[in-house]
Amino acid sequence: MRRLFPVTDETAAPAPGGGSGEGAGREWSLAELAAAYAYPEPGPGGPVPWLRANMVSTLDGAAQHDGRSQPISSATDMRIFGTLRALADVVVVGAETVRKEGYRPARAREDFAAMRQAAGQQPAPAIAVVTASLDLDFSLPLFTSPLVPTLVLTGAAAAPDRIATAEKAGARVVTAGDGIGVDPVRAVRALGDLGHTRLLTEGGPRLLGQMVAAGVLDELCLTVSPMLTAGEAQRIAGGPAVTVPHRFGLVSMLEEDGFLFTRYRRVREAY
Repeated sequence: MRRLFPVTDETAAPAPGGGSGEGAGREWSLAELAAAYAYPEPGPGGPVPWLRANMVSTLDGAAQHDGRSQPISSATDMRIFGTLRALADVVVVGAETVRKEGYRPARAREDFAAMRQAAGQQPAPAIAVVTASLDLDFSLPLFTSPLVPTLVLTGAAAAPDRIATAEKAGARVVTAGDGIGVDPVRAVRALGDLGHTRLLTEGGPRLLGQMVAAGVLDELCLTVSPMLTAGEAQRIAGGPAVTVPHRFGLVSMLEEDGFLFTRYRRVREAY
């Protein structure tokens, strides 16, 4: 893998065996990936929630193929996926994505154990499922046997019997909306109140679209897959359009085997 941006003397230097770019011609270590994707350091006022998204898209804008993201991914994309999880306090995901992708609890990884302990984090990130209906299979390991209890984010008007079922399975139900749905602003605030400030969302597109519309997304880690799928697959973010497009600035870009691993941060002055 090689770094294409930001441009440095190492980025432009030829690599042994041909090619150019920092790290070209070798597999990056997990420590190097963790440094490349580190969350911002807390400001003078202490840590505040920082929400990043991790998504993959084909050249023609498809966020999935045949309903899943795996066919348009790569081994390196999955290494970055695992690294982003290892850096996060909590992984926020929509209920539909949980059902389609067969989500399981996040696992503790020995490679990141010391780093997480030093940062005061739990051994693995919690999974937070965003759902209005709580139409989920609460007998799955995601709810019954996670290393860290799974969170269920829902609205105040959610069905009491479904809440009881979730809690009986071992999930922690968090109210983040006045009606049956979840307000993204309240969801971020509620997670922060629980001590989760390094937030990661893996979508799906509808949830990410809601977060974009609410203006709570701070960072997007987007893998551009060198594939074309055609068809009618969703984009990485769906739902109603925003009134004024939100501007993000490029922070870094890595490349391997035609895949581009980009990282963008919100340009707040553009809002």
